[in-house]
Amino acid sequence: MTEPAPSWLDELPAHLQALDAAHLLRRRRVVRPLGDGYLSVDGERLLAFCSNDYLGLAGDPALVAAACEGARHYGVGSGASPMVSGHSVANAALEEELARFVGLPRALYFYAGFATNASVIPALVGEGDALFSDALNHACLIDGARLSKATIHRFAHADLDQLGRQLAACTARRKLVLSDAVFSMDGDVADVPRLLHLCEQHDALLLIDDAHGFGVLGPQGRGTLAQFGLVGATASRRVLYMATLGKALGVAGAFVAGDATLVEWLLQKTRSYTFATAAPALLAEALRASLRCGERDDWRRARLAELVGVLRQRLHAGLAGTGWRLLDSPTPIQPLIVGDNATALALMDGLRQHGLWVPAIRPPTVPAGTARLRIALSAAHSVADVERLADTILALSPRPSQNPQEPTA
Repeated sequence: MTEPAPSWLDELPAHLQALDAAHLLRRRRVVRPLGDGYLSVDGERLLAFCSNDYLGLAGDPALVAAACEGARHYGVGSGASPMVSGHSVANAALEEELARFVGLPRALYFYAGFATNASVIPALVGEGDALFSDALNHACLIDGARLSKATIHRFAHADLDQLGRQLAACTARRKLVLSDAVFSMDGDVADVPRLLHLCEQHDALLLIDDAHGFGVLGPQGRGTLAQFGLVGATASRRVLYMATLGKALGVAGAFVAGDATLVEWLLQKTRSYTFATAAPALLAEALRASLRCGERDDWRRARLAELVGVLRQRLHAGLAGTGWRLLDSPTPIQPLIVGDNATALALMDGLRQHGLWVPAIRPPTVPAGTARLRIALSAAHSVADVERLADTILALSPRPSQNPQEPTA
């Protein structure tokens, strides 16, 4: 009897072993929120610095009450695409409130952030068009660019001189520039005014992903565009603003906002909007409550700013000569670069043994050789929490005379 030919499926165990050997195997953990910045992680109580719940709203009683009331009023599912019967009264009200909040003419509410960018970009450009993408853009922007089939021009992170040269040399009629507003693994803020200026010079559209700036930056958390004064009467029809609703606002979903005609085009042509079941109305009600809290509670952003200052001051001098470095970030994202994958995992485990959970971030999420801890601060943390984290990191860090790739026990 003839032996069956080897299948490529038989190679998967070896590939998984290779990932494990390179310290690149990901493992999920089962969590339960405990309040005040703590999580139960696989049954262990840990002070967590891993969540994008920057304003500490995810468990806020006002949001929970709004979601419960929404469920009582609308049920728990939407039943269909927004283009059929899924666009509830609550979803429609949320879109109007989001547009007002960010100071742009119109908004479109999506069920998930990744699906938004992956589908909006192909609705804007296609084969024969040109697309320009920052090298450190989020994966959803990268995947959306690939799906569009437009010609992709990648420019070095924040190198707007290079972007200008690329735009000037481009002969495509339709051009789209993509950039995170706050870069998710580095925490730095894009120069949005200059990006817009280049787009105006070269007849291009600018798509800004403000997933990590919305709710945190700008007056009352209205986002990065508002921080730069590019909203309301000074808003440009060349800017399409995207932000997620599962980070600072503490719920789920995403939206795009901008010129009303441009948003109408996306409503007609974005596949993840047309063919996916709409987000449940109970989430829209929770988000409406979250918007009100975020707008009203400036103390949340004030606390974040205080915590960022405490962490940076405490670590700056202490890390000198260790080979580790804290990237320059004014946002709640505070990346600690340690170098290789094994060191990042060892430091993460060392912190866990001290009751702290900070995620190790490794390639391909970040470039090779820049494995890091991504410290995420929240208004749910206290100054004492951040001091504890900083002091533990310093205790685990290598001394200047040691090999910086080997943290102390």
